[in-house]
Amino acid sequence: MKTTATESRAVVGTRFGERIRLNLQPFYWLMLALILLAAFIPIVTGSSNLREQLFLVLMAVILASSVNIIMGYTGYVSFGHIVFFGIGGYIAFFLMLNYQVHLVPAALVAGIAASGLALLIGIPVLRLRGAYFALATIGINEAVRSFVNNFEPFGGSVGMFFNVQVFEAYGGSRNALWLAYYGIVAVALLTVTASYLIKRSKFGLGLMAIREDQDAAQVLGINPTRYKVAAYTISALFPALAGAIFFFKNGIIEPAPAFNLTASIVSLVAVMLGGFGTVAGPIIGGVVYDRLREFLLTSSIFSSLHVAIAGVLLLLIVLFVPAGLIGELRRRIPILRRFIE
Repeated sequence: MKTTATESRAVVGTRFGERIRLNLQPFYWLMLALILLAAFIPIVTGSSNLREQLFLVLMAVILASSVNIIMGYTGYVSFGHIVFFGIGGYIAFFLMLNYQVHLVPAALVAGIAASGLALLIGIPVLRLRGAYFALATIGINEAVRSFVNNFEPFGGSVGMFFNVQVFEAYGGSRNALWLAYYGIVAVALLTVTASYLIKRSKFGLGLMAIREDQDAAQVLGINPTRYKVAAYTISALFPALAGAIFFFKNGIIEPAPAFNLTASIVSLVAVMLGGFGTVAGPIIGGVVYDRLREFLLTSSIFSSLHVAIAGVLLLLIVLFVPAGLIGELRRRIPILRRFIE
């Protein structure tokens, strides 16, 4: 009996759906439940202070998880990944300020634009390996920052800022702050979901094969450049969305904080601290290091040394706990490998 095209598509759709359902293990739902539970606390209590703290924690999780997609899964260390955070912030801010575009479509446009840029620069840059790629990402970030610093439509070195009237379209500044918080929660959930699905997919296996031995992966039929460019493009989307929301909340954007290289280093430390190449690692690392960083910044003794401390912490992790907290737990307690990705 012949199968019609419609029936064939239905079978393919069913198999795809079954594959997705099989991939969504209890660990995934537990992660989402914990993030949502934490996110609901300031909503229930109405605490603006707690809302701001959780906003920064979730943003740290987004940045760490997005870096992990390219660094943890392929082994390519991107020191300049913060460039997409800045690009997303600038494009969305420009659209909202000059064309009164709502935050949501402005953020989506910014995210797509950042991914498009990642695709364009990824094709040549991802042919480099090791330290050459890491240095290239730093150069890209500094080049974009220099360009924006002299680009008058983006405000040049002064940047751009909102008039209070901009927030009236959102029901006032208070409602705008809550909208930004809901947005960062949604992006955090989206980032973690993407990281999880990539890791458990055939595509993710290809990325990890490249991480272990790129030449061997190529012999097995994997196209390293195509896989790496795809991972780089996907990983650029999430920091761009986070940047759009962050600078909308702040009401001002400038080149220095938008393309701050220190933020990239912080994200790398968070990934290494939690465990690179895992889904839970960047979440744990982002939360732990963000809380540690807040303590250091508010300390009268360590406030000017937090970057140096981050460097020392990264060195200690590489020397003594190279697999990070999650990786070490999985190594010492093998049964956890069945439950923690």
